[in-house]
Amino acid sequence: EQSSRNWGWVHQQVRHPQIIPLAVMSTEIWAGLEQELGADLEWEQGGNFSLGFDDEDMADFESWCQPAHELGLETAMLTRDEVAGLVPAMSGPWVGAIHVPSDGQASPQLATAAFAAAAERHGARIHTRCAVERIELSAGAVAAVVTEQGRIRTGQVVCAAGAWSARVARPLGLKLPQQSVRSTVVRTAPTEPVTTATAWGDQVTFRQDRQGRFVLAGGGGAVYDLNLDMLRNLRQFLPMAWRNRRWLSIRAGGPLLRDLRTLVPGSPSRRHAWAHLRDIDPAPHRQGARRTIERFRELFPSLAQLPVEHVWAGNIDSTPDQAPALGPVDSLPGFMFATGFSGHGFAMGPGAGKVVSELLLDEGPSIDLRRYRFARFAENDLAPMKARRR
Repeated sequence: EQSSRNWGWVHQQVRHPQIIPLAVMSTEIWAGLEQELGADLEWEQGGNFSLGFDDEDMADFESWCQPAHELGLETAMLTRDEVAGLVPAMSGPWVGAIHVPSDGQASPQLATAAFAAAAERHGARIHTRCAVERIELSAGAVAAVVTEQGRIRTGQVVCAAGAWSARVARPLGLKLPQQSVRSTVVRTAPTEPVTTATAWGDQVTFRQDRQGRFVLAGGGGAVYDLNLDMLRNLRQFLPMAWRNRRWLSIRAGGPLLRDLRTLVPGSPSRRHAWAHLRDIDPAPHRQGARRTIERFRELFPSLAQLPVEHVWAGNIDSTPDQAPALGPVDSLPGFMFATGFSGHGFAMGPGAGKVVSELLLDEGPSIDLRRYRFARFAENDLAPMKARRR
């Protein structure tokens, strides 16, 4: 319930350098993915840039470039004139940008369907509308998965349940600190081609898809929906929420009520909690959507009359250090995480899938997984975080 709702970005300008190797490997896979999957994904490798509005922004970009270069990622610092040469229609008080020319974009809906179809061609069986009720253990190791449609005996489980992964793992005694962030996305009506690049601006992100529609986000529309998971992990998530308070808010409502219903003894929500939680259509943050549109129109005054076609929301599975949990869990043989990508899941999914397949086949992973290990949360060995200024 996340993959088809995201922004459609495939980018490598991640929040800290430790994640760059996974992002680079994933982008290399993306470049040949249409041929591999035999499907049109609307893949465009038009690059990505983040706009800087003052000297502090540009200094932040410079400090990020050095480790990125050392890890093999091509980046460049652009002047205002150079940015204007890339996107002549754009205006505003920005002074420059950081540019990653190998970044790209694709259609989340097409990509999700194409992966599923290709998997089925190779023998995978996909069961939709089939919730996992529990994972059974034997002698301290994975033994089976119990679903609504029956029991599956297996010695290996990959938990790639996105924003619901912590709930899958909790009955197994695994404490994954994770919080769902509700992100609102706006799509405009089609217009003439402007750019194939994706971009961060001042409280707005944008990309233009192949049909000419702009996909927008970022205008303060990210929401922490208060629920039981957040209350459990309040100590770990409050610092990040405070650092990013300019674009992130906390709200109480439906998600907390749904969680509380699962605590009522004998209730349908408690007996079949996963069936109760699936097919959720998160409500967009309307005020945030309006701010996003305003910021976009400030960047592109010539497009100020462009109508809005659709507004929707989706859940981002966030960890306290915004890095994924990827790899096996030492304390539970047969169980593996591939979750917590914190807004980068669409971009890094192909690389994560490659690593997971290598681990399942007892091969050495293509990248060092130490930074992504599940144990770092208990060890308090988290990647350093810095607030997003805009």
